[in-house]
Amino acid sequence: MSALVLGIETSCDETSAAVLETERCLRSHVILSQDAHRVFGGVVPELAARTHLRTLDRVVATALEEAGVRWPDLDLVAVTAGPGLLGALLVGVVWAKTAAWAWGKPVVGVHHMEAHLFATELDHPEAQPPFVALLVSGGHTLLLFVPGWGDYVLLGQTRDDAAGEAFDKAAKLLGLGYPGGPEIERLAAQGDPQRVRLPRPLLHGGPEDRYDFSFSGLKTALRGKVQAARSRGVLEAERAHLAAAFQAAVIDILVEKTRRAVQDTGCRRVVLGGGVANSRALQAALRQRLGDGIELYFPSPRLATDNAAMVARAGAFRFFECAERAGLDLVARANLPFPGLRPVAAVPA
Repeated sequence: MSALVLGIETSCDETSAAVLETERCLRSHVILSQDAHRVFGGVVPELAARTHLRTLDRVVATALEEAGVRWPDLDLVAVTAGPGLLGALLVGVVWAKTAAWAWGKPVVGVHHMEAHLFATELDHPEAQPPFVALLVSGGHTLLLFVPGWGDYVLLGQTRDDAAGEAFDKAAKLLGLGYPGGPEIERLAAQGDPQRVRLPRPLLHGGPEDRYDFSFSGLKTALRGKVQAARSRGVLEAERAHLAAAFQAAVIDILVEKTRRAVQDTGCRRVVLGGGVANSRALQAALRQRLGDGIELYFPSPRLATDNAAMVARAGAFRFFECAERAGLDLVARANLPFPGLRPVAAVPA
């Protein structure tokens, strides 16, 4: 049965709308990125919310026009309900509820990080459970085992900074632009990671550290290296080496934790999601270190960053397969719990 789903995403600084037909046929996909945040070196929550408020009407209208559909044609409205910036989320949730009520359409709230799992599946239909998932973004770093859609085993997560946040902070220390990941990757290509020694937090700890991540100490170590290089007057000469060393440390941690999850679960399929999934260095390291026989899937750049296509796909799953439907009491939650998450003890031996 064919269905048309309107997806809406406003969790951070992208205003996005998409129309998805059935499971994977994207009829339209519009993403408006808020470049104004670059001058501040990070996202300003109030500015993000106000920009969503000004632009969401037009973004949705454009998505509907490009898809060749009208409101009566839609079967469902799916909107990111969390986690994210509360003010930004509120704009999307209130808009979606109002439009759905006005047109008599059902609405469903979507968890932002679950949507990132479905983003990869939109690009690669074969990226189906069971799989190990590494979700790395500006606000989250999660390592999951996924026996089936809607059933998620939490293996590990960051105890402080997310990987994307760590890249942003490292880029700022190095005098680079925002977002930090792409800036560091470009500069790191000119440097030698062996020239600077940086720690790998939680990589060689006890069983309680096997899957968890920590990047705060790594960021502090980089600050010390930057300050030392500046005091010696060699920061400009060392900048590329510092970027390469920091990137190598983050990737070592992410890849090794993922390799352990593959080994422990016996699962031969790995799905990468989130904005940091765009890192070519991370993709290459995973391919190399996971070895032959492992299926590795990661989203295209347009679907790796925050977008409404993944929201529409996750919303379709929640509505059509899980029979979920939100009422007018749907609220935005900055710390929305991951649906279907269960403890690590459930991982198969």
